[in-house]
Amino acid sequence: MENHCQKLARSMPEGFEAALVTTAPNRFYFLDFDADDAGSLLIFPDESVFLIDSRYIEVAEKTVKSAKVVEEHDRLAQIAQLLHQHGVHRLYLEEEITVAEAARFGAAFEGIEMDYGGTLSRAIRALRVIKEPEELERIRSAQKLTDDCFTHICGMIRPGVREIDLALEMEVFMRSRGASGLAFPIIFISGPNTSMPHGVPGERLIEEGDFITMDYGARWGGYCADMTRTVAVGQPSAEMEKVYNTVLTAQLACCREMRPGMTGAEVDAIAREIIDSAGYKGRFGHGLGHSLGIEIHEDPRCSPRDNTVLRPGMTMTIEPGIYLPGKFGVRIEDSVVLTEDGIEIFGSSDKNLIVL
Repeated sequence: MENHCQKLARSMPEGFEAALVTTAPNRFYFLDFDADDAGSLLIFPDESVFLIDSRYIEVAEKTVKSAKVVEEHDRLAQIAQLLHQHGVHRLYLEEEITVAEAARFGAAFEGIEMDYGGTLSRAIRALRVIKEPEELERIRSAQKLTDDCFTHICGMIRPGVREIDLALEMEVFMRSRGASGLAFPIIFISGPNTSMPHGVPGERLIEEGDFITMDYGARWGGYCADMTRTVAVGQPSAEMEKVYNTVLTAQLACCREMRPGMTGAEVDAIAREIIDSAGYKGRFGHGLGHSLGIEIHEDPRCSPRDNTVLRPGMTMTIEPGIYLPGKFGVRIEDSVVLTEDGIEIFGSSDKNLIVL
C-alpha cells in the first residue's frame, strides 16, 4: 500500500525529481510525526528522507515509517548534498514558505531550479482534501471526546459560574481522557457575549435567562473535531426560541440535503435562504462551514464564494448562526464527511434546545 510520500511523488508533473516539505501540517500528513517547527522532508521518486535534529531523533527513528530518518547537523548543506546525490535539477517547494527562507534556499542550492509557483502545494492539498479511512477514524475519536465533554459540562453550567472557569473545565476534561490538545482555543460565552461568533471566555458570570454558546473540539492523533452547541440557562424568551429554532431548521436542512456534486456555495445558500426568510437577513455573517482534519480550517469551504464541487471523503462543518448584537446569538455546528450519497455526521450530541 502506498504511503502519502509515494502518492505525492506519483501525482507530481512528469519528470518530477524532488520536493521539499517544511511546513508543520504537511510534514505531519506525510510522516504522522509532530516535531513542532523542526525538520525537513525531502521526497524523491524512489525514496523520502526526513532530516530532524537531536531533540527529536530518537522518537523519530521509532515513529516515522514513510521516510528514512537522518539526524540534522547542517540543514542546508545536508539537503544540498542529498539533492546532488539524486541528480536533482528542479526542486519543488511549498508556496507557504517565507521570502527569507526562499532566499536562503536559493543561496544554498546553487544550480538547482526552484519551483515556488504552487505546484507542490496544490498537489498536497489535492491529497489532503480527501480523507482516508484512518484519518476519519481519528476524527471520530476526537469527536467522541468532544461529545463526552458536552455531556459533562452541561452538568456544571449554572448561574454564578464564570465563563473562563467552565472553559478550563472543558479543556481539563478532554485532555485527561486522551486528547493530545485542543483543536483551537475553546469558545465558551454567555448572555450578550454570544452575539460575537468568536467571543473569548472571560470573567462574566452566567445569569438566569442566558444563552450559552460552546464552540470547541478535541485533537486526537493529530486530527481535529469541531462542534458548537447553544444551550439556555433557565427559560428562554420567545425571541430566543424563535432564533434557536430558525438556526436549527437551517442546520438540519443542510445536513439533510448536502451531498456530493453540490458546490459549497449551494449548500451555504440552503441555510442562508432559511435564515433570511425568517427575518434575519444580514445576521448570519460568516460562511456555513469549512473542511477540517490536521488543521481546524482546511479547504474547501461552504460559503457564498466557494464553488468547489463536493466529493466523497471530504470533511466539512455545518454551522449556521444568527447574531443579534448586544442581545444574544445562536450557532449550531456538526462536523461531517461526504459519503457516496449524502453525509455522515461525526457527533451525536443533542441539537434540540436544552434548557438547564
